[in-house]
Amino acid sequence: MPRRFVARGLALAGLTLALALLGRPAAARDVVGMPDARYRPGTIVIRTGERRLYYVVAPGEAIRYTIAVGKAGKQWRGVKYVEEMQVDPAWSPPAEVKRDNPRLPDVIPGGSPRNPMGARVIGLGPGGEYAIHGTNMPKTVGTAASYGCFRMHNGDVIDLYARVQMGTPVVVLP
Repeated sequence: MPRRFVARGLALAGLTLALALLGRPAAARDVVGMPDARYRPGTIVIRTGERRLYYVVAPGEAIRYTIAVGKAGKQWRGVKYVEEMQVDPAWSPPAEVKRDNPRLPDVIPGGSPRNPMGARVIGLGPGGEYAIHGTNMPKTVGTAASYGCFRMHNGDVIDLYARVQMGTPVVVLP
């Protein structure tokens, strides 16, 4: 194969890789110290005031993710547990959301660009009212935007999803 074709092929491959990386949001996760030793490895700690989610990986150490939290009046605190995990979930708007947005369809299929659940859902229970999920609106991450769920960049929720298990405790703090 002539060298000019190889060189063009390598240049095209490099350009394709650069464009692919530019199209993805930067990972919003860091490994940080977790000064509160109450939380065991494998626990998720959400600090709504910081708009951060911490996944405890070792005593005193956690992976920190930037998240979107509930709007004013929609935030909550307490302890839940992971009770559902889905890849490319379909979404049915809860009654409150449907009341506020009556034009929403009853179901938005998984993988649809209109689906607000993004790439993964980590459902919290008991009750199943809230979830940690991805989003197809990445500009909302870091804001107070939801009805009580926690939104993450799709790349970050995929990373977290791979780390958690059914029954993982989720501690939500102010």
